[in-house]
Amino acid sequence: MEMVCIVCPNGCRLQVSDDNGKITVDGAKCKRGVAFAETELTCPTRSVTSSVKTTVAGYPVVSVRTDGEIPKQKIFDLIGVLSKFTLDKKVPIGTILISNVLNTGVNVITTTDME
Repeated sequence: MEMVCIVCPNGCRLQVSDDNGKITVDGAKCKRGVAFAETELTCPTRSVTSSVKTTVAGYPVVSVRTDGEIPKQKIFDLIGVLSKFTLDKKVPIGTILISNVLNTGVNVITTTDME
């Protein structure tokens, strides 16, 4: 299988094979490319950016992101959690709004400075 590594700007074209759990990666210019390919085959993860509603004047929504990567299959569950969340006060950038979201060990933080 061929994949393009998205970890760094090199965009290495990886040739990846899985022979009964033994993953082989060719074409990676660094160790991060190998780790990326292995993760993509075994448990793909993604960072997520979105926004949440607020009740704060001048801020109908505020941008947020995960402070790490979550399993790809939990993205739609995360979007559901975010759609139900409403922020009720001004907060600085980097404020944790939801700790350990979906028991992933990852937090949802603000990416807008409201103060």
